[in-house]
Amino acid sequence: MEDRSKERIRFDEYVDRLLKERDKEQITSSIVYEGGEDRGMTSPISNVAKEETRLFMAYQEHSNLFNIAKHKKEDAKILKLRMFFKTKRHQQVEIYSYWQEQSLYTEGKVSTIGRDFVMITNLKERVWIPYIAIETANIPYGIPNYSNTHQNFMYDNDMRDKLLKRFGETVAKREVLKRQFFEESLQTNLATWEDTWLEIKMKDGTKQTGKLIESGEIIVMKGYGKSFTLDIRNICYIKTARWLTILKEIIGGMAISFKT
Repeated sequence: MEDRSKERIRFDEYVDRLLKERDKEQITSSIVYEGGEDRGMTSPISNVAKEETRLFMAYQEHSNLFNIAKHKKEDAKILKLRMFFKTKRHQQVEIYSYWQEQSLYTEGKVSTIGRDFVMITNLKERVWIPYIAIETANIPYGIPNYSNTHQNFMYDNDMRDKLLKRFGETVAKREVLKRQFFEESLQTNLATWEDTWLEIKMKDGTKQTGKLIESGEIIVMKGYGKSFTLDIRNICYIKTARWLTILKEIIGGMAISFKT
């Protein structure tokens, strides 16, 4: 049934009233939106100062994370670790993890944050650690808690146009963009490191060294004169093998072949 209590006015009358009400509005100036670098922007994202907005956005993001973790306790650890590493990208961190009853300490810069793993790098090696194997992570003592100030930012107009017009095609061709826009799994990340010598620690306490041939749910590795497979779900620690480790593997394989 039509509500007849509402006042009916013509469109021209409505516009006239709107303009009169607008004339009564108090006009305030903004140093940012009228005289700063954002000249021409007429719609601020909030009605408070920019620094307050930024602080609130950070608070809101962390608050949402803890609310989700509270209701999804089985995923809480992974969600918190992923958020921590995202806030420390390209920064120095320390990770404590377990391999059987042995504790492992790893320190380096956060390189890649995946869906189920983190990869860190240091001067000696590259390390992949699944979240389920991490006991805790922190910032090393004495390391400042801020990003490296000596970072170069380049704005590529051509890349911007490609991402706007052919996003899927552009991202699919570049591994760096895949990691930027999508949280890849340990399986897909290792696929980009084929033919790399790796040292892998398994949940059952064994340690395997070999060249990565193929990455999937089952990883195919090749040592000296032998090939073997590993279940990716049973991996708790991966690092690039050093030359000394590779040499020991080759010598050990040669010794076995001589005996046979």
